[in-house]
Amino acid sequence: MKKLLLFFVFITAIYFQSNISEARIIIPSDEVLSQPLPYPYEGKKVTTEELFNFIDNNRNLRQSIIIFGANWCPDCRILEGTLMLPTVKEFINKYYSILHIDVGKYDINMSLIEILGLEDQKGIPKVLIFDKNGIPVNLATSDRWYTARESKTQEIFDYFQKYSLR
Repeated sequence: MKKLLLFFVFITAIYFQSNISEARIIIPSDEVLSQPLPYPYEGKKVTTEELFNFIDNNRNLRQSIIIFGANWCPDCRILEGTLMLPTVKEFINKYYSILHIDVGKYDINMSLIEILGLEDQKGIPKVLIFDKNGIPVNLATSDRWYTARESKTQEIFDYFQKYSLR
C-alpha cells in the first residue's frame, strides 16, 4: 500500500511539474538584448483623461500595462529591451497593451503616479499591470524593476507571465 501511495505521489508531482513548465514560456538562448537598447519614451505630457481612456479602451480585450520611465534610465531601457525580444514581444502583444509614460527628470507626468495609487519612491521604471476590469493587480511590486539591470531577461518575462490572465 505504501508503494502504491508513493507511486501516486510521484506521478502526481511529475504531472504538476510538467503542467507548470508547459505554462511557463522560456526565452530561447539565441534571443539577447539588442544594442543600442531602445528609447521608448517620447517626452510628452499625458493627461489624466488619456490615461484612463487607455485603461478603459482595453477592458475586455487585453490587459493594460502602464510603464513610467525615462530614456536616461538604464533600467527602463533594459526592461524595454526585454519586452522587445521576439518571444516576449509575441506574448506581450497577445495579452497586453502598453502605455509608456515619460517622467522626464521627474518633472513631467508625476501626478499620474499618485493618481494610480503608486508610491513615489525607489526610482523607475514603475510597472502597473491591470486586469481586464481595469483594476491594478501588482501594486505591491510595481517598483520591482528599478533594478532591472540586475535581473535576467527570463526573470523579467516571468513577471509578466505571472500577471497575465491567460
